[in-house]
Amino acid sequence: MNWLSKLTPPGVKKIFTKRETPDNLWVKCPKSGEMIFHADLANALHVTPAGYHMRIGPEYRFAYTFDDGQFERLDTPDVAVDPLKFKDDKKYTDRLKAAKAKTGEKDAVALAVGNIEGVAALVLVQNFAFMGGSLGMAAGEAFITACEEAIKRHLPLVVFTAAGGARMQEGALSLMQMPRTTIGVQRLREAGLPYIVVLTDPTTGGVTASYAMLGDVHLAEPGALICFAGPRVIEQTIREKLPEGFQRAEFLKDKGMVDKVVPRKDMRETLSKILSVLMNVNRTPPVRALK
Repeated sequence: MNWLSKLTPPGVKKIFTKRETPDNLWVKCPKSGEMIFHADLANALHVTPAGYHMRIGPEYRFAYTFDDGQFERLDTPDVAVDPLKFKDDKKYTDRLKAAKAKTGEKDAVALAVGNIEGVAALVLVQNFAFMGGSLGMAAGEAFITACEEAIKRHLPLVVFTAAGGARMQEGALSLMQMPRTTIGVQRLREAGLPYIVVLTDPTTGGVTASYAMLGDVHLAEPGALICFAGPRVIEQTIREKLPEGFQRAEFLKDKGMVDKVVPRKDMRETLSKILSVLMNVNRTPPVRALK
């Protein structure tokens, strides 16, 4: 502290003291390059003026999906942590700790129950910010829990996918989750409950090869990357340039793999209409076959 600081009154010092500015006040649109104030982006459901749908975590997804942002979070089971004692340039346990600190979540999958325009539903959200939304033992167990809880409560299951694929740090234990989640979907079908998949950016790898493509209805957000192997991998393999928009939501809809591409602002209404019909909310009597 110098002599000038000693002579400066506390009130004046407080006014001119440099304040730390959060580094997330402004967000750059990946599509247009426009800088958007974070509060404005949140008010627009994290969709930029250029129509780019930003990736969002469970809390925002639940708030945007359920009526009045009201929902009940469901706990997910604990699983063995790092049974393979995996280490690359960093320990797997350290990566998990960092991901938990960054997102505030237990793992890449979160569950909640609430109403979607009056229709009760169980919603599962994958969080790409948690180790790329990768499918590991914890995520697989959470998916099975979602299926079991939906059957127990007689609720439809809506899944928002966002993943880079299977979690490589868990090896074969991760790959085992693909058939396990498939069995979970089959149990929903046997119970006569709807299973709706909303494909968000990105949905790739083992997730695409399992429960992401087993829905009764497949919706997708605009521009979402949906694939098994990504475009860069394919281009490097075949040494050819891929068509514009290849593996994007609109491309898959044109090819019949996606039923409808739905903007985020219309997602709640669209889900409500589909669930109302599939759950027969209005108690419409079955149509009799003509003799």
